[in-house]
Amino acid sequence: MRSELREQIYTIVAQIPQGRVTTYGRIAKMTDGATARAVGSAMGHLPSGHELPWHRVINAGLKVTEHGGAVRQREKLRAEGVVFDAKGCVNAELLWP
Repeated sequence: MRSELREQIYTIVAQIPQGRVTTYGRIAKMTDGATARAVGSAMGHLPSGHELPWHRVINAGLKVTEHGGAVRQREKLRAEGVVFDAKGCVNAELLWP
C-alpha cells in the first residue's frame, strides 16, 4: 500500500470522535482509492506507540471483527459508552460521519 494512502487512512481514523464508530468501508470511501480490506490491513499494521483510536473502526455488520485484539477493542468501546446488542452489534446511530 502506498504510504500516502496509509497516511490518509490514519488521518481519518484520528478524527473519529469518542463514543462513535465507523466502518472499514466508510473510511475507504473517504480516501483516494483504498478498499475496506486495505483499511483493515492498515489498522493491523499500526506503528507501535501510536495514539490512533483504532478501536473505533468496526466491520460493515456493525460488529467488532474477530482478531487478536477483539476483546480489548470491545472493552475500549464500552469504556467510551458504546453499547453492544445481544448479537454484538453497535447501534447504527453511533456511526460517524
